[in-house]
Amino acid sequence: MERSQRRAVKAGEASTPRVEREGHVWRIRSLEAARQVLRARDATKQAGFTAEKIPQGYLKHHPILVSDGPGHDDQRRKVARFFAPAVVERYTAQMEECADRLLDEAAAQGVCELDKLTLLYTVEITAEVVGLTESSVPKMARRLVSFFNQPEFDITKDDLGRSGRQWARAAWNGLVPIARFYLADVRPALRRRRKEPQGDVISHLLAEGYDTTGVLVECVTYGTAGMVTTREFIVMAAWHLLHDDALRERYLAAEQTERLAILGEIIRLEPVVGHLYRRATAEIAITDGGQEWTVEPGHLVDVSVRAANADPDAVGERPLELCPGRGLPQGVNATVLTFGDGAHKCPGQPLAILEADVLLTRLLPRKPRIVSEPELGWDNLIEGYWLRGFRLAL
Repeated sequence: MERSQRRAVKAGEASTPRVEREGHVWRIRSLEAARQVLRARDATKQAGFTAEKIPQGYLKHHPILVSDGPGHDDQRRKVARFFAPAVVERYTAQMEECADRLLDEAAAQGVCELDKLTLLYTVEITAEVVGLTESSVPKMARRLVSFFNQPEFDITKDDLGRSGRQWARAAWNGLVPIARFYLADVRPALRRRRKEPQGDVISHLLAEGYDTTGVLVECVTYGTAGMVTTREFIVMAAWHLLHDDALRERYLAAEQTERLAILGEIIRLEPVVGHLYRRATAEIAITDGGQEWTVEPGHLVDVSVRAANADPDAVGERPLELCPGRGLPQGVNATVLTFGDGAHKCPGQPLAILEADVLLTRLLPRKPRIVSEPELGWDNLIEGYWLRGFRLAL
């Protein structure tokens, strides 16, 4: 049996068969079939992140995370420029200053709680890109975290398997933090950008004619996505590097291109978001290994990112081992499906990888010692893992 270096292993999560149907639900664990589904632009719609329960028609601009069609494509094309590699490099100096400041504060205390530090770090950088710069970063971080205090649900069930009481709690736990986020973070940023537009996402949205509610919804999307996924990735990358002396030495001695390749392999192995969901709106023909299937309209497709990222037919031998620089087929990104594919591919990959590299290249030379290992848990809103309580002595 292959030795696995994967740390985010969810109990009971199957890795086979490669394509499986359970009633109206399809489980896709093959990279070939997964990409066919995610690229079926005109035959699917977003079903993850409770997208199908978000009311339609109330917003002039539907949220980019959960919209589909030409409007979504246009939105995404315009916003993508804020996350292009050449653009995010402009934030390198700010990342360096922020990382040094937070690590110096932690060193003064002797102990660094890495998951708390990375929360402040990722929120501060994301806030700069988005334009949420008129409020306290620590307080905004607490408000963003509070969005995820939601009752569990099962996306394969009617009404997500929630009771009326659970839906009421979900509404309360969602709307109250959003109201606080608007009043404390978004409203002051809007006032500033209306007077003095900047080169950030909020200024762009205002120029596109977004109203206050539309801007708020997009800020929630970018704020939580930029904070949550990058935060967990940095902690996971540090966890791997601190337990692998050879890999850590290689990382610290490498030029940036090789360091980014190492980080890309870590996040291939440990994708933060483990499942992507699509609802078929038309027939989708999928193939894998010479077999063919047809997904019918109305069926739910569960793309298992963790399984597809470890598909030996795509990533080669030892798919569950951390092998930076592994050979991949033409057209397959080093992170495979970690940042998605097709119309909803996440544009934030360059920003997330660069943020991680800047912080880790400042943390690791301080020779941190692990005081307590992180606790691993799961959040089914984003179908991802979280790591808490990772304490390091500096």
